[in-house]
Amino acid sequence: MKPPMRVLVAKPGLDGHDRGARVIARALRDAGMEVIYTGLRQTPEMIVNAALQEDVRVIGLSILSGAHNAIVPKVLGLLREKEMSDVKVVVGGIIPDEDARELERQGVLKVFQPGSPLESIVSTIAACA
Repeated sequence: MKPPMRVLVAKPGLDGHDRGARVIARALRDAGMEVIYTGLRQTPEMIVNAALQEDVRVIGLSILSGAHNAIVPKVLGLLREKEMSDVKVVVGGIIPDEDARELERQGVLKVFQPGSPLESIVSTIAACA
């Protein structure tokens, strides 16, 4: 039997609202994935180091603070530095369409904005297995 896919869910930056991240983590667990939740106020370095240590396939970043244009490129850069380009990154939060397109151009697999169906989020991440 194949082991469950491992996913890291992180709340980077100073944003202290994690209800959405917890809902996503539960939906991923319910779908049979192993979820590592890092908690609040994580730095990009902490996130990438945890992803390396936990051997995850996907990193999910939940960002509501508006700092996505600073945080996400830093995470992507650290993944490249550590030769972890096989780890996919998805982002959720309040992100303008133009910024979402730019983040995806930089290497984010998908940006999920408010109202995205849980099924869509789960299926996108499951496809990374």
